[in-house]
Parts: sequence; structure tokens; C-alpha cells
Amino acid sequence: MILSLSLALLLADPVTVAPAAPADHPSQISLTEVGRAIGAGRLDQAKSMLGTAIAAGAKGEPVDRLLADLAMARGEYQQALGIYRQLLANHPDEALLLERAGISSLRVAQLAEATSLLDRATRQPDASWRAWNGRGVAADRQGRWDEADAAYARAFALDPSRAEISNNQGWSFMLRGRWQDAAAAFERAATIDPKLPRLANNLELARAAIAADLPQRMVGESDESFSARLNDAGVVAAAAGETKRAEAAFAQALEVRSRWYARAADNLAALATPK
Repeated sequence: MILSLSLALLLADPVTVAPAAPADHPSQISLTEVGRAIGAGRLDQAKSMLGTAIAAGAKGEPVDRLLADLAMARGEYQQALGIYRQLLANHPDEALLLERAGISSLRVAQLAEATSLLDRATRQPDASWRAWNGRGVAADRQGRWDEADAAYARAFALDPSRAEISNNQGWSFMLRGRWQDAAAAFERAATIDPKLPRLANNLELARAAIAADLPQRMVGESDESFSARLNDAGVVAAAAGETKRAEAAFAQALEVRSRWYARAADNLAALATPK
């Protein structure tokens, strides 16, 4: 049985909205409530309320921000990215806009743009752990392991209570064939939040790789070369009747070849959805 992979979905902090306006501005009050609805995950309600507010005359950047946040929360990343780009034209150094635009770019596989946006986000003094976490994911997707390690370390320093960071770092180690380090990272994530989605599966996969004594990735080795060596290990194991080891090797080979993060789309660690 080939093990499948799925990465934990990160949830962003509640959207920051302006205080409620006086009662003679109902459309502004509605916008505040829209932000709260998005933050609570009541997305259908938020969409309906936002439509009502727009019909009542609400417009401008407050509406655009909510439209972008709502699109991101609904998984409509391309739409969210387009609006965030427009907002960044007037606020090029706003950390939250850069963070969410960068994460949206990652979601739609715009890696160069995502890296640039997240670099800008993490240069801001108020950059969040999510921005650094996303930067780690972007580095992983380019095989820039030193950058990934530094980004995850910074994210963890900013908020050590987030299991998603250790989970993402575990995936980073898995991509390098560092099975022991991956298992340790997943175990650390489990001590923080054992109910993190898919964490148990991630840890099981790392432990399976350790138990099967699979080859580790060599310094500078390409995905293609590493995948081929894992596949060869599976062929040898299968010929010897070592079914479990063969399954583990073939699973790893398939995942490396297909670029795990591209298949799963969610990394967390790196990615964020407004909540």
C-alpha cells in the first residue's frame, strides 16, 4: 500500500478590522461585522453581509481588503492575489498585505512572486510567524535548505506555540531524506498540538522511512537522482521479499519525483488562510 501525503493547513490570525463606526453609518458597521464573520469562519454569512454593505454604498480599500480576505479564506487564491496586488500598489510595505499576497502566490504556484513578496514581508519589523513560515516553504520548493532552516527558526522564535511550524520543518527534512530529523520535528509538533490535521500520518511516514533504513539524500543531490536511488532500493527490497521496506521506498520515490509540496498544495507551514 502506497502511503499518501497531505500537509497541514495553516489558519491565519483573525482579520484585523476597524472599530465599529457610529450608528449613522450602517455600511461601515456592516464591514466590521464582515471582518468578524471571516475571522469566525462564517464565510457564506460574510459574503452575504459584504454584498449588502456594498449595495448600501460601501466601497474603497476597506471593501477591497475584505474581498481579498474572503477570497483567500474560500480558497480562491488567484482572485485574492489580484486584489492584494492592487492594494500593495498603495501600501507597498504593509507586512500583512505582503504576507497574504505571498501565501496566495504560493497557493497558485507563482514561486518567484511568492518568494519576492515574502522576502519583503519578512523585512518588515512586524512580520509574523506566518510570513517566515511561508518563506520557509518557498525556500523548500527551491531546494534552498539553509534559507528554509533560517526561516523556520525565525517563525518558531516568534511563536513557539504553533505546531504547524515544526510540521513544516519536518516536511523540509523529509524532502532532504533526513528521516530522523523529520521524525523529531513531527514529534515536537505533536507535543504542541497532537490534533494537527495529518500530523499523525506525517509522523508515521517518517518512522516508516527510518524503520525501512531508506537511503538518505546526499548533499546537492537532485530530486531525480534521489528518487531513482529510492526506487532502486524498493526494487531490491521487493526482490528480497521485504514488502514493507519496498512499499516505503516506492512511496518516497514517488513523492520526491512528484515534488511533494506541488501535489499536496497545502504546506503549512507555510500557508495561511485568514481566519
